Amino acid sequence: MDNNLNSENPAVTFNPNDFLIVPARSFEDLKTGEIFRDPSRTLTNAHSAAFQNVSCNNHPVHYDNVQARKHGHKTPVVHSLQVQAFTAPGASMFPQVIGEVFIAFTELSCKFLKEVNADDTLNSELEIISPTSQGGGKAVVETAARIHNQNGELGLSDTHKYLLKTKHSS
Repeated sequence: MDNNLNSENPAVTFNPNDFLIVPARSFEDLKTGEIFRDPSRTLTNAHSAAFQNVSCNNHPVHYDNVQARKHGHKTPVVHSLQVQAFTAPGASMFPQVIGEVFIAFTELSCKFLKEVNADDTLNSELEIISPTSQGGGKAVVETAARIHNQNGELGLSDTHKYLLKTKHSS
């Protein structure tokens, strides 16, 4: 056992602001084209049921095989907003990187391009496409968010905008 633990060494102090997963970066450190990937996730019927409970979206194409096929789907379809939620920046390292300068998530737009069903594995990423200083100590970062399935097919494409502090914030 290490006898040099912080509690036994008064010269070493713990500062929670220094206990970061990755070094904090400023707005000015972000680069166009930089990509932040999320771990892949395989959706199950249990995920869809949980989302159905939270969203109160009870359309039978999301849980009934017969109704799904009647509407042209091979199996029940995962809720579109549930798929979109997989682009949430919190699942990637992005909020760890911008945590000290983050002000707000201000905007998003989304296109659903491919049906998602239970047992599909989703791979999502955020790419910085437009970091723009707004003056007054604030900046907007626009990201492209994409989700590919296990076959490499693009299932969702959207954009997010975040308001950040710049180095010139007071």
